[in-house]
Amino acid sequence: MTEARSRRVFFALWPDDEATGHLSALAQSLATGGGRVIRPASLHLTLAFVGAVTSTQVVQLAEIAAAVRVEAFDLALDRLGFWPQRGILWAGCRQTPAALIHLLDALAFELRRAGFAIDHRFGADRVPHITLARRVRCPSLPRLGTPIRWRVSEFALVESHLHPSAASYRTLASFALKGAEA
Repeated sequence: MTEARSRRVFFALWPDDEATGHLSALAQSLATGGGRVIRPASLHLTLAFVGAVTSTQVVQLAEIAAAVRVEAFDLALDRLGFWPQRGILWAGCRQTPAALIHLLDALAFELRRAGFAIDHRFGADRVPHITLARRVRCPSLPRLGTPIRWRVSEFALVESHLHPSAASYRTLASFALKGAEA
């Protein structure tokens, strides 16, 4: 029997409340010329996009992710960027931290070993980033003075639902990293 309904899923990091507040304020101050600022609850850093899967595969993905054993780490977003062809304003890392690469590599290894293909590394543009706004005009960007930091203590399996105005996200499961305080 084949499951008819597929679910669109990906793995992501969600910034803590303080980082989310800074990112949201930054988006509001920089997004000009119309467009759409990303809602604070939707701000995330995509680790790996899996795509359409069945409900049975969602369970399998959660089991795979639970087996990933990497250390918690600090992440600093220290760079602003803008992709003019799509009007995307983002905050990211000048240099991808080794701990973030280690998390992605461990997750990708387990996913591939189970037969899952990963469509994207850090999202479509292959740069670790958090999208702040879409369909904006941004002729110039200031330097990001103080980096926006948070302690990455978990990652999540997330389901996305596409809507005409914006995507919505629902965390299906979270996975603690080693050394994360309870």
